[in-house]
Amino acid sequence: MSNQDDFRFQSHYLLLELDAATNHLMMLVSARQVKGYPWDEAAKRQKLAYEAWAAFLLQETDSMPFLTEQATGSYGSLGG
Repeated sequence: MSNQDDFRFQSHYLLLELDAATNHLMMLVSARQVKGYPWDEAAKRQKLAYEAWAAFLLQETDSMPFLTEQATGSYGSLGG
């Protein structure tokens, strides 16, 4: 498997967890359960999922030049 395939697989895994954790928080907000143990655990899960995603991105962008190339060219100029 190529580095790009490995990146896509790991990205998908981490983003699924981040999405699930964020959705759980939103569900608790809708249910007006923003205090107590369930809220604390859901907030902790979301924080850990985000931190795992951010750490993965930082690690990968340092070791995979194709990410830098894609980031600079795929969305157009951010300057103006």
